[in-house]
Amino acid sequence: MSNVLELSNIWKRIGKKMIIKNVAFTVEKGQIVGLLGPNGAGKTTLIRVIVSLMQLDQGNIMINGISLSKDYKKAIAQVGAIIENPEFYNYMSGYDNLMQYVRMARKEISKKEVDDVVKAVHLENNIDQKVKTYSLGMRQRLGVAQALLHKPALLVLDEPMNGLDPKGMREFREMMLALRDQGISVLVSSHQLSDIEQIADHLVILQKGEVTHRVSMAEIKNGSGNVIELITSDNAAAEKLLAASGFLNLHAEGDKVFVTTSEDRRSEIAALLVKNEIGLLQLNQKVNSLEDVFLEWTEEGGL
Repeated sequence: MSNVLELSNIWKRIGKKMIIKNVAFTVEKGQIVGLLGPNGAGKTTLIRVIVSLMQLDQGNIMINGISLSKDYKKAIAQVGAIIENPEFYNYMSGYDNLMQYVRMARKEISKKEVDDVVKAVHLENNIDQKVKTYSLGMRQRLGVAQALLHKPALLVLDEPMNGLDPKGMREFREMMLALRDQGISVLVSSHQLSDIEQIADHLVILQKGEVTHRVSMAEIKNGSGNVIELITSDNAAAEKLLAASGFLNLHAEGDKVFVTTSEDRRSEIAALLVKNEIGLLQLNQKVNSLEDVFLEWTEEGGL
């Protein structure tokens, strides 16, 4: 797949402090990448550098194969962004706000293209209402519409789900997945780990200004296997039986036996215990969550 965003050797100092240190990663076409890190890790600074709200000190940013430093106008034309909260004229309708942007755009945007974007963010029933009547979720969707009007290849979002209620979060997730299916790449920074877990293809973990992990969501979910938790009528006999049957990664703790496997083997374990007349009182499986892994990786905090 082609890379829509390529960061190479990015450094950024603010005052005497180096905030971003040798950051490098890519975002492929039609991919959602979550940018995660504790408070103070440098996420917003990095995003501001990517969209040229701050100038980098060293390194190179390529957007759709175009160097941001060598051809700024052509490169930044490939980017749509919402940094923090989108701002609008509250006394105007959503549609009139978009048309204000159209009038300022460097390329011609037709009415049909505006209507298509409005439908893409599911605002067609509210677009003629004044923005002051919009919920926070509707304002966020209008912000995404504005960011998409010029048909960017890359959408950059900084904490887009802050303050959204559960319905707004679900709608936002659905919108991001629909955009990905249309081939738009998304780089999204968020503290809402459960939401990122549901939409991201890959993750970049930033800590103390450095990338500490680049990993796919599939690797997160399967990285350390499945932990199967057992309570039986005879845990000592169950542990001995499982060990003799090839389940080597197991241990007893309290009134439970824990078995770690590379795949779901619950039915096999249950059948083995029943066959050997060991009563099975409880059998649960714990799959890695993004929150578990994130907290493990970022125990030392931010800057």
